[in-house]
Amino acid sequence: MKKIILAILFVGSTVATCLAQKSNDASKFSIGLEAGIPTGSFGDFYNLAIGGSLKYDINISEGTYFNISAGYTSFSGKNGVPSTGFIPVKVGIKNYFSEGFYGEAQVGAAKSTESGGGTAFAYSPGIGYTFTGGFDIGLRYEAWSKNGTIGQFATRIAYSF
Repeated sequence: MKKIILAILFVGSTVATCLAQKSNDASKFSIGLEAGIPTGSFGDFYNLAIGGSLKYDINISEGTYFNISAGYTSFSGKNGVPSTGFIPVKVGIKNYFSEGFYGEAQVGAAKSTESGGGTAFAYSPGIGYTFTGGFDIGLRYEAWSKNGTIGQFATRIAYSF
């Protein structure tokens, strides 16, 4: 799985470098706070996900962006279940379909911070709105699949610069 994460980072950074030369003015970083509610049987053991992320958006055509993101998510346990953490790394496409409103889809990998936890395939479709001044709020469903699925409904509140 380390090779998969490395491959995703390599492909993402290569595409980002190539596309940044096309439209460097539209590229932007964002830093965000994330919160989520675990779904399915995972929600029986964990009650809240909280974390942070960095994202880099690169304009590839009018209203469409390629992005790379990485972060950390911690799930707090219920009834004595210890907290657990993940480091998701994803690439995706964001498309603005109206003034400020966008749809986004990302894929990648989520590495468990637990010893022997391994790495899972990650995917996350979502929607959001970018406000004038750089503030952004997004809602998404995010799932990590490896011998079962860990899912969450999450929100990201971010500032772009």
